[in-house]
Amino acid sequence: MADLEHPQSPAPDELTARGLDRRLQAVVELAQDMAGAQSALEAVRAAATRATAALDATMAAISVWDRESGRLRVLVNHGQLAAGEEEIPDDESYPVADFPEIVTYLDEHWTTGKLPRAWVQTAEDALPGEQAGFAGAAAFCRERAAGLRRRGRSCCLVAPIVLHGQAWGELYLARGAGLPVFTETDAQYATLLAAQVSAGLAQTERLADLRRLAFTDPLTGLANRRAVDARLESALAAHNQDGTVVSLVVCDVNGLKRINDRHGHEMGDRLLERFANQLSMAGAKLPGSLAARLGGDEFCLLAQGQKADEVVEVAEELCARALLLADGEGVACGIASTGDAIGPVSTPDRLFRLADAAQYRAKAARAPHPVVAGRSHGPGSAPDPTVLLADSADPQHRADGRGRPAAGAVRGPHGDRRRFRGAAHSADPGQLLATVLAALDQDGGGPALHPADTMGRLVVVAETAARLLDAVAWWISYVPPGSLLMHTAQHAVYRMTSGPDGTLTPAAARRAENQRARIEAPDAVFDLDHYPLTRRAVLGGSFALRTGAAGNDPAEEAVLVVGGYQGMVAAGGANPAGGWLVELFADDATLPLGQAAAALRALVAVALAGPASPPPS
Repeated sequence: MADLEHPQSPAPDELTARGLDRRLQAVVELAQDMAGAQSALEAVRAAATRATAALDATMAAISVWDRESGRLRVLVNHGQLAAGEEEIPDDESYPVADFPEIVTYLDEHWTTGKLPRAWVQTAEDALPGEQAGFAGAAAFCRERAAGLRRRGRSCCLVAPIVLHGQAWGELYLARGAGLPVFTETDAQYATLLAAQVSAGLAQTERLADLRRLAFTDPLTGLANRRAVDARLESALAAHNQDGTVVSLVVCDVNGLKRINDRHGHEMGDRLLERFANQLSMAGAKLPGSLAARLGGDEFCLLAQGQKADEVVEVAEELCARALLLADGEGVACGIASTGDAIGPVSTPDRLFRLADAAQYRAKAARAPHPVVAGRSHGPGSAPDPTVLLADSADPQHRADGRGRPAAGAVRGPHGDRRRFRGAAHSADPGQLLATVLAALDQDGGGPALHPADTMGRLVVVAETAARLLDAVAWWISYVPPGSLLMHTAQHAVYRMTSGPDGTLTPAAARRAENQRARIEAPDAVFDLDHYPLTRRAVLGGSFALRTGAAGNDPAEEAVLVVGGYQGMVAAGGANPAGGWLVELFADDATLPLGQAAAALRALVAVALAGPASPPPS
């Protein structure tokens, strides 16, 4: 393949048949080299090497968007490198805020379904072609052009890399001074190469999946609640040791339910992803911060070492940007910082409660700006209402030093079901896995388990998961071997729901309640021929339902409606004793259950892996 190293560049926007064959061969070889790589680093190095030759470039780089830090991190450089560039850099990265075209071109991908286009930048200050109309083009164009001149290059070609529908990073190629500028045909070909790089990365990311499951939110690519908890523990340890300022920004995306109901959950997910991008860019302005999705429509930014005012300034800008997101209604934002007058903070729970209380007040007031705990004092020396709200939500907080709330403490409104994180409830899949597995492994102090008691292990899964998710009720059902009749083996109801329909006549309501009682009876029987989702789940699957959602199976939804529930999540599996199903049910106060489906499925599989036994007769 010596003729592929530095062949004569074709005329602009023209390729001979030989050139087309060579480029097709280069795509094949890039795919083969990435498939044979033993690690992600080897894969991207192979991709950069092949891309350099395929596009007659003098160098290539592949960078990844590190959402937690909000930076574009260079993984590999290949070819003729400039001073300061290394083939495998230890820490070469750039704030993604300096390159907003990544987010903008992904918006086009979400809108049109087309792959983001590659674009060409020359060492001149002007962008060629249609790129000049890109919002904010002048600033980032000047930065790219200046960088090219500093490194003695005439032009570069940038192709976004999209993995699983998200911006992953970019393929960057450059030519030295005096060489021809990349053409539009080159840009189209680079788009194809970036797509092939994406396919290769998908094959090599299996090792990263373990970390992603533990510490990363699968929808947005941000950190998850488990990662926040770990970082916050260490941050507060530093604060209590040397006074390092720790700040927590909590954001709740407004209008998500409206978008889900009107346009479907796919559109809602797109809004969450777009806000996550903005949060990541905001985090880049606070070095060392952690951007995370806590679950559902809730996000946070954890900063350590910055002044409280700096964090508030970034949050102000984040709120302004959120108002500009298509289909969005902005965010409700609350901030708690040890740099403000919020009292001693020795535990993560207390800082979370304070930030949550501030966010709750912002949402109640529909405030376009953040509410900051400790900065809204009443007349005279009256305590800050946000701090009082947080402390009143925590029965363990000793506000007066003797275990009683401080005089004048503000209680939540009657019937208010807002739950601040820091209480026992969480919808984070990582926390669900850890908590239930710990309950299954505990030795004493919990439900009495027998090694051969399948039902006992499933009850631990159902009870622990229901408590963490604040579920209304749970059922465990059983299907004997060779049968399609599912029996309700055991269930528990923690609180009453509103019933099937409050508008029914008394007689109709009694009939509905009788039907509900039959469904929830311990000896209830369901023919799985009539419940396709349940039948698949019993074979080792999972699913989630919300009442009124488009496309629901009528029979499955009927069980929810008759029971008076708003939603449910189910997971099942089989062992030699038969098939099993665990179901958790929700009302309007329950945390979102849908994202727990995969974790519940894994937990049921763990419970069924032990010695098998049928339900007690």
